Amino acid sequence: MSFESAISTAVRKTSKVSTTAFETISVIGLGYIGLPTAAVFAARKKRVIGVDINPAAVDTINRGQIHIVEPDLDIVVHAAVAEGYLRATTSPEPADAFLIAVPTPFKANYEPDLSYIEAAAKAIAPVLKRGDLVVLESTSPVGATEQMSEWLAIERPDLTFPQVAGEASDIRVAHCPERVLPGHVLRELVQNDRVIGGMTEKCSEAAVALYSTFVQGECVVTNARTAEMCKLTENSFRDVNIAFANELSVICDSLSINVWELIRLANRHPRVSILQPGPGVGGHCIAVDPWFIVSKSPDHAQLIRSAREVNDRKPAWVIGKVREAVQAHILANPGATAKDVRIACYGLAFKADIDDLRESPAVRIVRAIADEHVGPVLAVEPNIESLPFKLAKIDLVSASQAIDSADVHVLLVNHREFLSLSPAKGAVIDTKGVW
Repeated sequence: MSFESAISTAVRKTSKVSTTAFETISVIGLGYIGLPTAAVFAARKKRVIGVDINPAAVDTINRGQIHIVEPDLDIVVHAAVAEGYLRATTSPEPADAFLIAVPTPFKANYEPDLSYIEAAAKAIAPVLKRGDLVVLESTSPVGATEQMSEWLAIERPDLTFPQVAGEASDIRVAHCPERVLPGHVLRELVQNDRVIGGMTEKCSEAAVALYSTFVQGECVVTNARTAEMCKLTENSFRDVNIAFANELSVICDSLSINVWELIRLANRHPRVSILQPGPGVGGHCIAVDPWFIVSKSPDHAQLIRSAREVNDRKPAWVIGKVREAVQAHILANPGATAKDVRIACYGLAFKADIDDLRESPAVRIVRAIADEHVGPVLAVEPNIESLPFKLAKIDLVSASQAIDSADVHVLLVNHREFLSLSPAKGAVIDTKGVW
């Protein structure tokens, strides 16, 4: 189903739901989740004010363009801006509902970093008015929604909030985590079910009315803490299963077994569905969320912690295979040194066919190779135009340049541009089972 068809179906399905109280919606954070969310509200002809601290992103959006890679998003944003339903700014303005979609990384000790949520809460507090709804969409540790509401209450003592006033509060507060797949965000925003956790029943009702504006799936109501834990559980489940595949790949390598063939055979069992291994786990969710559970219950989250550690170790294993390939090349070419070995790394994003480098194991691997290797290191990433500063030692080249010139080829992301490639020479380290 196309995005336009999904929107049309959602409109028909939810037409009897009253959303007149939410004519102006503010989305705080215009990144990979915030901008598509703002766009689908605007496509439903709601007045949307997008807020972001990045002036360049704000200017880009106000020109009807986008600063991220997501299929069809450029079309929807262009239309929303041209028709006057979407506008971006760097400072919050009054609205009827506020959606906070800012990053929630972790600190060096894997403790959750809620500073972005705190900053967003303090930014919107001055423009809140009685009857407003505040929804935290950012993936968060259990209790973050309540903490956000506390920050709001401190900033606005003239208003009441659910943690004190309950159902009679002036401001409604809820948590509604996103659960979309990059590359399919617009479709999944509309079609997927949403878990909505209000701090009170009226908070949940208000949030359901808001999301029913465009959600075609079911809005399932629970409390805020359960909604927070639900998103963490979903991503931890995937992390554990990916860890099994990654650990299996290391075991198979030590036993000279083709892990890709093994998984294909094992998955012929009617009750077995092993995922595919890779160079690690990245992104803003799966690589981060399990640590939020561990931080809240460190004595009990043993399997979740172990899976996270398995996946975090996989990049080091890949780097070791690259090191072995460099040494093998030197031994096979008398007179050659490490300076003569050219390494090409294919893919920097955390998954295929997107430009998102957040928590990407590929970035970690390529950076470590460049820091260690004295010879040339090439990176091929068709979804970006320039390398981030932390990869300054590396040359960004085309796939054809890398295929023709490298001595060691390291496939890290199965971008569609790489599927038909065939390295002409040199060693191949294929972490995705493509070549």
